Amino acid sequence: MSGAKVTSGELPAEAAGIVAGYAFDGPALDLGALLWDGQCHPGAQVRIPLAMLNRHGLVAGATGTGKTKTLQLIAEQLSAQGVPVFLADIKGDVSGICAPGEANDKVTGRARDVGQAWEPRGFPCEFYALGGLGTGIPVRATVTSFGPILLSKVLQLNQTQEQSLGLIFHYADQKGLELVDLKDLRAVVAFLTSDEGKPELKNIGGLSTATAGVILRALTSFEAQGMGDFFGEPEFDTSELLRSGEGGGAGAGAGAEGQGLVSVLELPSVQDKPALFSTFLMWLLADLYHDLPEVGDLDKPKLVFFFDEAHLLFSGASKAFLESITQTVRLIRSKGVGVFFVTQTPKDVPADVLAQLGNRVQHALRAFTPDDEKALKATVRTFPNSAYDLEETLTGLGTGEAVVTVLSEKGAPTPVAVTRLRAPQSLMGPVEAGALERAVRGSALYGRYAEAVDRESAYERLSARAPAEGSAGGSAEAPRGRAPQSSREPEKGGSVVEQVVGSGMFKSLLRSVGTQLGREISRSVFGTARRRR
Repeated sequence: MSGAKVTSGELPAEAAGIVAGYAFDGPALDLGALLWDGQCHPGAQVRIPLAMLNRHGLVAGATGTGKTKTLQLIAEQLSAQGVPVFLADIKGDVSGICAPGEANDKVTGRARDVGQAWEPRGFPCEFYALGGLGTGIPVRATVTSFGPILLSKVLQLNQTQEQSLGLIFHYADQKGLELVDLKDLRAVVAFLTSDEGKPELKNIGGLSTATAGVILRALTSFEAQGMGDFFGEPEFDTSELLRSGEGGGAGAGAGAEGQGLVSVLELPSVQDKPALFSTFLMWLLADLYHDLPEVGDLDKPKLVFFFDEAHLLFSGASKAFLESITQTVRLIRSKGVGVFFVTQTPKDVPADVLAQLGNRVQHALRAFTPDDEKALKATVRTFPNSAYDLEETLTGLGTGEAVVTVLSEKGAPTPVAVTRLRAPQSLMGPVEAGALERAVRGSALYGRYAEAVDRESAYERLSARAPAEGSAGGSAEAPRGRAPQSSREPEKGGSVVEQVVGSGMFKSLLRSVGTQLGREISRSVFGTARRRR
């Protein structure tokens, strides 16, 4: 794949010009062969420069047109080039990437058409599941690290309620009440809406009792639906996604050393909770953004992240949420991470985000209704000028065919190329259930994340409030997260360092390490590489 040249053969001048736009010198991923006048030309290869995979991309198309296989094709080649990949497996049919594919007439015919030397091959994988619901290593997040904006999206709060939830997070941070799981947050909101806590509520600007009550009911309902398992500890360390295949992962087998690990998040068990899994994917991406250093442009990305069913992420999103996504996508490129959004039409993605997606693989669209026709015209306008009639072409593409434009090694858009895509080398379908279970339990990460841990946090501290206040010499502030002795100001006369370290402000800072604000402060003060653990 590295440095391969494309040849135009007997192609017409227009087609030869398209092919020349994909003649890259450096390492590249092979997508397939050019289609021109209904003919596939195996000598005219369509490719993506490896270094441009951190410039983000879009894979779009109607249901059944081959988007999932395109993800699999790109993920395989990234892994082979040593780039880790993250895939969300919503339908449960991506797990086969860990196993060698099976030859059949369709596969061999496709390989012959596009000039592919097809060989069955599996790739090193880890399998995850949100909160352990389904088959996979449990992925959890603390409520604090998830944050009020993402949580508001999951709870379907409006903008006012989202802002109020942010104030509640701030209150918990100031009082040293750690928000690890949902019952911690529910306990804080319940306290603020109680007779005892209403005086505290008055001190939180802009937060009304009615709004706090709405948030509490939303939390209670959300937890009653079984969502509590997704929040808690041990929190998943997103740096696990950056590993190579050496020493682990299903399908690693011989020669796995140096391959990028393919992390597959199994989501079939939460298909009926689209807001949850789409928002959790955004948390993973945002967490990576916060933890990774700036690296600028690299020869190859540190990670490529595929965001399937992207329309679920943006549907009904608040302004703050959309701004956060746009900022994360815009800036994470310089951290060496590429993001591919996968959805049905480009209009599913907000314009500010779409503008960041330089690599496009557009599968067929259908135009059965006026809305479909409108979406088709809007899609055509997102492509550079083309030698093709794209409206006609996009409705006539077959399964496994797509309209492609990517960024060249110089960062300029390549000519639009109608492409017959290659066949994945790994199994195009789910791996057998028993093999998946064995892969999960055999992972070195299983023992680290399998069992949930419930340590003392806001819920326990608030539950102990009444007994603590009734004990002799108890302090009214202690149950709110302030230790009476440790939060006192130091005696005068000590050194500056002793006064700072012993001050209530510094104690409050240490106490808030592990909260959203505190972790960011601690990074700048202590220069730590990680925000937690």
